[in-house]
Amino acid sequence: MSDPEIFIDFSPFFQVYKDGSINRMVGTEPVAPSPYSEDDVRSKDVVFSQEPNLSSRIYLPKHANPARKLPLLVYFHGGAFCMESAFSATYHNYQKTLFQAANVVLVSIEYRLAPEHPLPAAYDDCWTALKWVASHATGNGPEEWLNSFADLEKVFLAGDSAGGNITHNMAMRYGQEKLVGTELKGIALVHSYFWGKDTVGNESSRDPKETAMVEKVWRFTNPDTSGMDDPLINPIADPKFSSLGCSRVLIYVAGNDLFRDRGWLYYEKLSNNGWGGEVEIMESEAEDHCFHLYCDCDNSKHMLRKLVSFLNDDSLVEK
Repeated sequence: MSDPEIFIDFSPFFQVYKDGSINRMVGTEPVAPSPYSEDDVRSKDVVFSQEPNLSSRIYLPKHANPARKLPLLVYFHGGAFCMESAFSATYHNYQKTLFQAANVVLVSIEYRLAPEHPLPAAYDDCWTALKWVASHATGNGPEEWLNSFADLEKVFLAGDSAGGNITHNMAMRYGQEKLVGTELKGIALVHSYFWGKDTVGNESSRDPKETAMVEKVWRFTNPDTSGMDDPLINPIADPKFSSLGCSRVLIYVAGNDLFRDRGWLYYEKLSNNGWGGEVEIMESEAEDHCFHLYCDCDNSKHMLRKLVSFLNDDSLVEK
């Protein structure tokens, strides 16, 4: 038999075939957690949803003290909504590095992927995860690490690429629905997967095949979308944008990233739409999309220091 015809070729990450199947090239091999690690961080996997069956990976400082609860960071991995995992080597290694620097409790969320589970499945799963987190607000939730060590009045959300998109949409939902017993302090959006019908900034000078791929992937992962001005992918098209449910936002963009100008547009619109919170943006010049996941360089270290400051201070003090 001949090879199936390719519909989307996003090598070396994934390929989608015209029959609707997908070949994921990265993020398919899980890394085990370390509940009894000899270093400064322990981790374990905990089910947050029975139906569908989904887990989170929790990272806890080895010497955590219940008398001094720590901020809680909930992280959503990237992967264009159709690849990667909270348990892959890429994300386990990155989150372990982040965790060791930040002195927080970290919960990394697994969610269902398209095309087997098209959007809004990922959004629904991540909201279910946040409701599960909130069930620990009284100290009687199902996971003892969260009951004993996490301060649910200091909750932060973060994510890269599609995970940045999810982070924004979870903060929007939090602004409208709240979660009793929790306070969402801030969100960090890393090279977020945002787009729109009309080009902005330097997008018109990019390779047309590259920009067309964004829409192709979006419609593939969300076949019921209203289009590229769907508020799920174009936040500034949302008339409720100013109701973002946190008071602090940190935005990362990369100079060579296709999504760079979308991050800057988000920053500008949020700064001037009556939201009233504190927003800062950081650009890593001459870097590509999500470079920090694969590169232990000065720019990735600067990103890490900025995020650590954001999670542990009451204001964005590091410029």
